[in-house]
Amino acid sequence: MSDIDDDGDVLGAPEWYAEWRHEAVHQLMDKQAHVRKIYGINDLPRYDYDVEAQQLTFSENGVVKVVADIQVVGTVSPKDWLWGWANTHWPEPVVADLERVVSFGEENSIQELISGYVTDVDLNQLGWELTAVAVRVLDAVGAYRPPSETGALFLLIKSNRFVS
Repeated sequence: MSDIDDDGDVLGAPEWYAEWRHEAVHQLMDKQAHVRKIYGINDLPRYDYDVEAQQLTFSENGVVKVVADIQVVGTVSPKDWLWGWANTHWPEPVVADLERVVSFGEENSIQELISGYVTDVDLNQLGWELTAVAVRVLDAVGAYRPPSETGALFLLIKSNRFVS
């Protein structure tokens, strides 16, 4: 459960965590702005992800322009957030880095990082917040949420590169 108490603290977490998570969100926003500026991925009309290859590609007119190395952070359904590591649908290599996020949660007694499922009122916002935490813990370069009408998939971007 990712409830916030009257003091703004995340329940099931140390006192410092809410501010740390908030900082992670702002760090992710800065990283996203940098990735958009350098790689122009928002201007490329097509994306595809290949879970087995752990890659996300951005293309235009059938030509791949940018390749990103990814990890699956988690998914949002109509009722909860499910961490990628807790979802048996994902092959282990595409969620392997998240073990460091779980370890961080265990070391600091942060319940939302060690519970497979997390609920909240605004699940899309929660998805971005938990993705920001993963990006911060793993020192990733950004994140991506493919457009979807139902649910959402949150991907962590480990690195980006142009395709010649």
